[in-house]
Amino acid sequence: MDTIASLFSFITTPVSWIIVQFHKLYGAVFGPDTGWAWGLSIVSLVVLIRICLIPLFVKQIKSMRNMQVLQPKMKAIQERYKNDRQRQQEEMMKLYKDAGTNPLSSCLPILAQSPFFFALYHVLSGIASGKTIGVIDQPLLASAREAHIFGAPLAATFTDSAEKVASLNADIVSVRVVTAIMIVLMSLSQFYTQRQLMQKNVDLTVKTPYMQQQKMLMYIFPLIFAVMGINFPVGVLVYWLTTNVWTMGQQMYVINQNPTPGSKAQDNYLQRLLKSVSTHGEIRGRRRRNIVRAIVAKGADRNDNERKFIAALAKEGYSAQADGTVTKVDPAVAEAEAANARRQQPKRQTKAKRQQGGAGTATADPAEGPSLEKPSLEKSDKPSGATPKQPAKPAGGGTRQSKAGQRKGPQRPKHPSSKK
Repeated sequence: MDTIASLFSFITTPVSWIIVQFHKLYGAVFGPDTGWAWGLSIVSLVVLIRICLIPLFVKQIKSMRNMQVLQPKMKAIQERYKNDRQRQQEEMMKLYKDAGTNPLSSCLPILAQSPFFFALYHVLSGIASGKTIGVIDQPLLASAREAHIFGAPLAATFTDSAEKVASLNADIVSVRVVTAIMIVLMSLSQFYTQRQLMQKNVDLTVKTPYMQQQKMLMYIFPLIFAVMGINFPVGVLVYWLTTNVWTMGQQMYVINQNPTPGSKAQDNYLQRLLKSVSTHGEIRGRRRRNIVRAIVAKGADRNDNERKFIAALAKEGYSAQADGTVTKVDPAVAEAEAANARRQQPKRQTKAKRQQGGAGTATADPAEGPSLEKPSLEKSDKPSGATPKQPAKPAGGGTRQSKAGQRKGPQRPKHPSSKK
């Protein structure tokens, strides 16, 4: 970890400078040597970084939405080339390129803040070893070494020995308890954030490699950080726990206010929107009108949540308009329009029936309906269009049965002089 952190030493000075500025602010309130002053400085560093990363977060959301739009096409490619994995991957990559999206875009915020994470780790490692680093001089170093968060020094780790913890004026039990609790909270917050995304803001009706990737990340990331967390100083654990909580809150806001089409979150959002329309008789807010406008524009391409929303509006006596507003109409008329929109296409015939229909010819018996007859494979001597003569019935009125050994099919007519 120290080797990796040294690769980001170029950003160590800016990170240490930001922490020192916040420490001056909080030190004036809580005291310069307290854990509150140094802990809140790290929390403020996280908030500042995440505010700067909001444009990347917006790009991440747009890319994830593009992935949701592409899911039906991805499923079609998956089914078409299910026996050719290489061709399947090639077509998927081509689809991503044409749409201008990337399934790894969900990792952008994590990758962007990695330099700050390792720079902070480098700073705290210097504090633990008693070395000045960045703009942290000797007085600030002594102050940071005295800072404790719930009895655990800022630079202590779960794996530190009792002698090293004692040199930081703390006991090993306090350090182990505090770091263990923070590691568990860090992993749980990471898991809950990803699980919330998978259960509420993803269209689960379509199974694609993107869905498998998100499900895999839900379990892998918390496990990775739980294993790595035992080597993180307390200050780094504060940093990472804070950024997880920020991500969780940010994602909750996006899921509640701008859910993915076809997801459970969209169903909950449209139910809240329906309740608001029932109460106020209108669509309040430009963002809500934009969502209703998009639903109306989809027409027959609406998903189940959107069709249910339009039908519920009709029952309430409202009709959604193309500009995103609603108008009060007669409930019977509104329900008729909703029923017309829900009208299903005729069921597709099975393959056997389609083949039978293509091979046979239909008879027009209005009582029994159309029936199919297989064309005869016998060679006809009569020209096309000639009406074949009906064979004469025997005198007994019955049909003549073929005798054993006699050729089946039409028989050669006997000479009139021959005996019957």
